[in-house]
Amino acid sequence: MKEENLEIKETIDGDLCRFTASGRVDSNNAGLMETNLDRILNDGPKNIILNMEKVKYLSSIGIRIILKTYKKAFETGGTFQIENPSEIVRNVLGMVALNQMLLK
Repeated sequence: MKEENLEIKETIDGDLCRFTASGRVDSNNAGLMETNLDRILNDGPKNIILNMEKVKYLSSIGIRIILKTYKKAFETGGTFQIENPSEIVRNVLGMVALNQMLLK
């Protein structure tokens, strides 16, 4: 099986930061997503949209990072939403009953 990396792109527009993730969010590379989300919550806009249209796999560690980011954004008066989830992301979030809370 070919290992696929995670790529994160970021754009900031005023008080909104939009991340676009593509690839796999798994134990090998979820730290990249967590580092970027934490950095923005600590130093940048408190409103975050995470586009997951091109995410091909979402592991439990990815779910943990998403929940942690959602909670921290809420606690600091910001927002966190997932936009354009791939079918896989939508299914995983649905299985753990997070789709209504997180999907934009």
